[in-house]
Amino acid sequence: MGLGAGRLFSFLALILVAAAAAAFWFESASTAPGPLEEPATVVVPSGSGLQIIADELRAEGVIDSPMVLLLRARWRGEGHRFKAGEYAFEPGISVDQVIDMMVAGRTVVHRITLPEGWTSAQIAELIAADDVLSGELAAVPPEGSLLPETYHFERDEDRNALVARMTTAMDATLAELWAARADGLPFETPEEALVLASIVEKETGVAAERPHIAGVFVNRLKLGMPLQSDPTVIYAITDGQVLLDRPLSRADLKTDSPYNTYVVRGLPPGPIANPGRDAIAAVLQPMETKDLYFVADGTGGHAFAETLAQHNRNVAAYRALQNQAD
Repeated sequence: MGLGAGRLFSFLALILVAAAAAAFWFESASTAPGPLEEPATVVVPSGSGLQIIADELRAEGVIDSPMVLLLRARWRGEGHRFKAGEYAFEPGISVDQVIDMMVAGRTVVHRITLPEGWTSAQIAELIAADDVLSGELAAVPPEGSLLPETYHFERDEDRNALVARMTTAMDATLAELWAARADGLPFETPEEALVLASIVEKETGVAAERPHIAGVFVNRLKLGMPLQSDPTVIYAITDGQVLLDRPLSRADLKTDSPYNTYVVRGLPPGPIANPGRDAIAAVLQPMETKDLYFVADGTGGHAFAETLAQHNRNVAAYRALQNQAD
């Protein structure tokens, strides 16, 4: 081998060694634990380019070198696949793990829970107060139109879009349960069932009682008796806008309102709250009972009765407990 060929061979060998060293460094820089020492949340706005994302991650201490992330993402053919959103990065996350997370769009998931029996005005306040959501509600949703449950959403989801999902969930739930309803119920439409479910929801916080209370109200409707539900009086007084911070009075029971079931027979013209799935199911599959009355029993539940005489004894017992407490 001549001198020139030897030098060429050495030069090529040097290039290969350098390339191998660069490849080893590149692989190590991409897979080794990164500099992040504490969990960090980074929000990537929609439309952010890869360079802006890399610079922001470096500024937040998630990665050491924007250039490594840029090169690695392009080498993987994923430089254009990063998704905007809010990301929660764990300490020591590597460049490859960052790319995996952002290409998959594994953003932070937020939650909001609608309590059963809240009015739409209360729910609208809850949604408005969540500073992760964006936009303003166009209006307070119709009473009874939102299904109480936990909803997941990403940062900056529009409040109206979230309400639309809550409405769709209620529509689907009501349709599903209506299709499996018992025979002989004293209402003809899903909307009427929803009205009664809202009353049942407000009458008890004891889940096991819902079918029993529903059965009492179904019996009353069949007999043409007024429902005489205190929560309907409260709704008539407040219109669902505020909480009533005092006991009902005898005068309240005479409130002139189509929602007051002490003065109006049958169902109110609309729901008085947003009932949960279990309350709707209880109304559509009520307990078979002869009971026509119920009153609080002092333990959080209710005492039920078939006759007015039995009911009056239950009322007297409850008032005696109240007097002892006072």
